Amino acid sequence: MGCEKRGQARALPNETNMENLDQPTNLATLIRRLDEAVQADDGKVCCYRVKDVLEDAIQTCSPFLNERHTKPSAEKYARNLIHVDPMGRYSVIAMVWSHGQGTPIHDHDNMWCCECVVKGRIKVVSYQLVGGLEDDLVDFMPELEIFAGPGEAGALIPPFDHHTIENLEPEPSITLHVYGGEMTHCHVFLPLETGGFERVERQLVYTTV
Repeated sequence: MGCEKRGQARALPNETNMENLDQPTNLATLIRRLDEAVQADDGKVCCYRVKDVLEDAIQTCSPFLNERHTKPSAEKYARNLIHVDPMGRYSVIAMVWSHGQGTPIHDHDNMWCCECVVKGRIKVVSYQLVGGLEDDLVDFMPELEIFAGPGEAGALIPPFDHHTIENLEPEPSITLHVYGGEMTHCHVFLPLETGGFERVERQLVYTTV
């Protein structure tokens, strides 16, 4: 989660051949369905197709995550890499949120993004940008606040993709994120005491690969 460079096509050891992985069989099926969903030149079309795939996969209650993908991190929310498309079209990440863990307002590196709740319940607040990103300081207005549960997904398409995510539940929550590339960094927006928000680039790392 978080204008960034799109992921380059690359091969990850043990990630490109889903049939040979020590993974639930349904994960290979999910990857094949995502491969089909992103076969369009229009990012908006891809995003909504992916949304449909994720909602269906989770609502059918078919397990497709390894145990290592579902472990939380004590320091901050966990970003566990599941798959990077060898053609660079998309990536799949499972995020695990312990109680109280969340994000600042952020963008998604100018990529489309689909996010779906796998387990638990999360609070998502969408924001409308006031001013332009070329300004030294920007401001935001809260636009929509929702609490999403398992099988509920959102489609985020720049420039309408600024939001926060937070887990207020006592138990960890898990969300699945599919980006239109591999997101290696994003911009977060940090509130200033004098008002407005400072735009800061943040490098993104994986908790588990």
